[in-house]
Amino acid sequence: MMQKRCTWAGDDPLMVAYHDREWGVPVHDDRKHFEFLVLDAFQAGLSWAIVLKKRENFRRAFDDFDPEKIARYRATRIARLLRDEGIIRNRQKVEGTVRNARAFLQVQEQHGSFDAFVWDFVDGKVRRNAWKARGQIPARTAESDRLSAALKARDFTFVGSTICYAYMQAAGLVNDHVVSCFRYAAVRKA
Repeated sequence: MMQKRCTWAGDDPLMVAYHDREWGVPVHDDRKHFEFLVLDAFQAGLSWAIVLKKRENFRRAFDDFDPEKIARYRATRIARLLRDEGIIRNRQKVEGTVRNARAFLQVQEQHGSFDAFVWDFVDGKVRRNAWKARGQIPARTAESDRLSAALKARDFTFVGSTICYAYMQAAGLVNDHVVSCFRYAAVRKA
């Protein structure tokens, strides 16, 4: 018998593996937070499947999402990234990643970690939703609105409320697996 999962995972093995192992699992590692922020920013206007297929290329191109290294990127490195066919070559998003790395480091300095900063938006615990169907899941929430505003105030870019909510779902700040999905209960215990 097949396990029931969220319909968005489809039958693509990469999407299924991401759904089954990562999506919605609470993150407490700053580099993983930064990775999800970067990937969700690159997803803007595209499908998650496109970004996920290029994820390993992004890791290679962006120094395994090390914000300290990325914050030091200059015009020559950005130009090289824009020629890299393995990633999404959008100048605004590439430059935004460098800008966000610098802002990310400032948040770490001010709050001790990005993790401490971001989990305050859900009072330090996973917001557990109980959606029965994908259509019930919102694209944004009051929490993602507040996170978006806070990040923008700290000079982040590509952090609109919808992107922030996708990030919150990926990083496990919210559990948006539908209740019939086998991962709902597993993530609930995490």
